[in-house]
Amino acid sequence: MAVGDRSDVVVMAVSGAGALVARAVADALGVPLHGRAGRVAGADVAFDDALVHARDAFAAGRAVVGICASGILIRAVAPLLADKRGEPPVVSVSDDGAVVVPLLGGHRGANALARRIAAGLDGVAAVTTAGDVALGVALDEPPAGWRLGTPDLAKGAMAALLSGARARIAGAEAARATWLNQLPTGNTAEQVEIAATCAPGADGVLTFHPVRYSLGVGCSRNCPPQELAALVGDMLRDADVAPGAIAAVHSIDVKGDEPAVIALARALDLPLRLFTAAELEAEAPRLATPSDVVFAEVGCHGVAEGAALAGAGASGTLDWPKRKTANATCALVQVPQVITAPRGRARGRLSIVGIGPGQSAWRTPEASRLLAEAEELVGYGLYIDLLGPLAHGKTRSDFPLGGEEDRCRHALERAGGGRDVALVCSGDAGIYAMGALVFELLDRGAASGGVSDAARRVEVVCAPGVSALQGAAARAGAPLGHDFCAISLSDLLTPRDDILRRLRAAAEGDFVIAFYNPVSRTRRTLLAEARDILLRHRPADTPVMLASNLGRAEEKLRYRRLDALEVDEVDMLTVVLVGSSNSRLAQRGDGPRMFTPRGYARRIDGDLRAVGNRHLGVEASAEPVREKTKEAGA
Repeated sequence: MAVGDRSDVVVMAVSGAGALVARAVADALGVPLHGRAGRVAGADVAFDDALVHARDAFAAGRAVVGICASGILIRAVAPLLADKRGEPPVVSVSDDGAVVVPLLGGHRGANALARRIAAGLDGVAAVTTAGDVALGVALDEPPAGWRLGTPDLAKGAMAALLSGARARIAGAEAARATWLNQLPTGNTAEQVEIAATCAPGADGVLTFHPVRYSLGVGCSRNCPPQELAALVGDMLRDADVAPGAIAAVHSIDVKGDEPAVIALARALDLPLRLFTAAELEAEAPRLATPSDVVFAEVGCHGVAEGAALAGAGASGTLDWPKRKTANATCALVQVPQVITAPRGRARGRLSIVGIGPGQSAWRTPEASRLLAEAEELVGYGLYIDLLGPLAHGKTRSDFPLGGEEDRCRHALERAGGGRDVALVCSGDAGIYAMGALVFELLDRGAASGGVSDAARRVEVVCAPGVSALQGAAARAGAPLGHDFCAISLSDLLTPRDDILRRLRAAAEGDFVIAFYNPVSRTRRTLLAEARDILLRHRPADTPVMLASNLGRAEEKLRYRRLDALEVDEVDMLTVVLVGSSNSRLAQRGDGPRMFTPRGYARRIDGDLRAVGNRHLGVEASAEPVREKTKEAGA
């Protein structure tokens, strides 16, 4: 983790007692100070609940530095703990700055971050990670420019070394692996075999690869993925180079959406990096096999060799020139030094993220991860504001209500430039939100109102969210327990006659209905018409729930009879749930709960009749049994 980046570290003070120390830590790391509202003066970012704020930041993949008791941070992140290899650092600092404790993520930057903070405060970093304390190195987290080729062996090797074994370090790249010099070496009964090499690891040998190669590939459109994979596999075997020693899969930008290239990068577990034709043509003097045919086709004299050279930089040597099959090409370039970061631009990704109705507890972990990984956020300003610490420090583009098309175009074009962009939607992005519009724009050609070719090549990820109808149903009880539908009453994009036709069909079908966009400042009649249509098909006392500002501090829930539903008590932030003819309210001590039976009552009543008949000595009817068998699929 690049600790110190504004988007990666949250420094938070819980009380005024630690405010001065917190400010010193934030300033030293070059990040804003997060402080609890009303308790920490001068904070750059205010929060109301320390547990929620720390949990949100952690869920977003950001390092959390809390000037507070360790227990606060432990309780905050405990529900989210799953995999130590992917969890961000969590560091606790005492109010006086004397003690800095890395609680989580020791091998993901927490130990280094704790030591950095302690040095600035003249305090003590209470590092407890065994490898760091006893050996001074973590074998499962090699430094930049190196990859662990045999991750399954790291834990056992560390345990053996801590128990008195000695390391035997070999391999063609051993002289480069100076970071391993801290390990105890020598002859003992038990040896831990370690190899530093660009070649694939041998069985039972803990292997580290220096990243010293750049792979370039090209292929015809819709090249079979197995053809490109086989070609690259043969070259790597002949070169005796492991995928871990390769910086990235490089190609020309027009191949950013090529299935074979994408599949290759995924199979090798390498990033995909792209160059323009002009950038590849700049490598023409260094090509071994320039081609005028390729130049006429894509604007450069070589894709595979040019991409490999561009990915390696000026010091690279074309040790393995272009190889080709009927549909694919590849080349391999070696550099004298390790590559700490791949060259070229990423493919670009647009994450269409549904954040739920508002509160962070209803946001999925996948949505939080995609938001944390995004470089830029695009959306309606209110929705981005609801993200709290997930949004802080990121580039954001706010669009007003009514600017949906501009919002989606902007997000796609920014992703088309190689950026990781999140399009932020409330609820579920695929339900009355931006998901459909994104794909509509992608499905259109540029001449028919679509987006640029670069935007059409981006990766698109859709993250589900808790929809407003789900949130309202959960608050109500279980009104969606049987068949239901959702209808938007906005006639901005849907003809009014279509809405009325759907209303009549849903009413006749006796569906539970969730009404989205029930009213606006200028549209006040459709909800009343919907009520009147429904009253022709279901009882006047059918329960209706009005749910406003779901999941937020201003949340308001109300129940009404269908015949008493008034338009004036509904606004744009309200979801209206209308029960079917079978929906009812269960009266409970804490208020009514709305539910729609699915039909289990027939079984329950049938079982009760059977029990009663047995008590009376009467033969039970076979009908309930036949019904159960039928429902069970027999």
